[in-house]
Order: sequence, then C-alpha cells, then structure tokens
Amino acid sequence: MTKRLTKDALLLAVALILYAVEAQIPPLVPVPGVKLGLANIVTVWAMFRVGAKDTLAILALRVILGSIWAGQIISFTLSLAGALVCYLVMLLLKRILTMKQIWICSAVAAVAHNIGQTAAAIPLFRTASVAVYLPFLVLSGLLTGLFTGLCAQLLIRYLPQGKTERE
Repeated sequence: MTKRLTKDALLLAVALILYAVEAQIPPLVPVPGVKLGLANIVTVWAMFRVGAKDTLAILALRVILGSIWAGQIISFTLSLAGALVCYLVMLLLKRILTMKQIWICSAVAAVAHNIGQTAAAIPLFRTASVAVYLPFLVLSGLLTGLFTGLCAQLLIRYLPQGKTERE
C-alpha cells in the first residue's frame, strides 16, 4: 500500500510540474482552451500502467491542485468536466485497445475532454455561443492528444514495466 501511494504521489507531482511548466508557455493559438495538455501524458500512462482507480485519484487531485494554483474557479469547473469525460472515454477504450494503440486512446480522450469542457461551459456562461469554439477545440484536441499519446506510448515502451494494476 505504501509503495502504491508513493508511486501515485510521484505521478501527481510529475503531472503538476508539467502543468506548471505548460502554464509558462504562451498560447499557441488565440482560441480559448487550446493548450498542449502535457500533464495528460501522466494520465494516459497511468491509465495503462497503474490502473483506473489510481488514475482517477491522480487526475482529480491534479485538477483540484492545478486550479488552486491557477486561482480560477471557472478553470476548475471546466477542467473537472473535461477530465471526467476524458477519464470515462479512456476507461472504455482501455478495454478494447492494445498497449500499442495508446496514442489512439489519448487522441480520442482529448477530443472527449474538449467536448466535456464545452458542454460544461454552455450552462456556466449561460450561452450556447461558446460552442462556436468546439471545431477548433476538437481539432486541437486531436493534435495535442496524438502528441501526448505518443509521448505516453514511448514511456510505456521504454520504461521498465514493473507491476501493473495492483501492487
């Protein structure tokens, strides 16, 4: 149990570091919500290496702590909505994809994240006009999801496997 908790804490720390580093990168395009999602490398890797329960804990704590660090309640709400939809999609895809198809899981989950965020933004901002960003978010989610998925794929390929799911 201690080893598992330690591993999860380290993964959370890495995810938060990637989140903080990414926050220092200027926006790549002038569309709200478009970012690389570097911390998702940890989420995708964790889903396939440490299991669903641990991944959910790491993801939830990353969203909570990242939002506290950023100091924006709106970002918390949108991040949480996107993260939960993303997590559910990864959970389903993990059952049908192989370890060599993690990049596919990441790309689809990133698109799902953007859809979840947009769905949460509509009632939050009390307007459906935020949906105008969805095509841009889907495209960027696909591209950044491919990138983060390929990174996670490489980590899984080259890091020692060790025990998975339950230790």
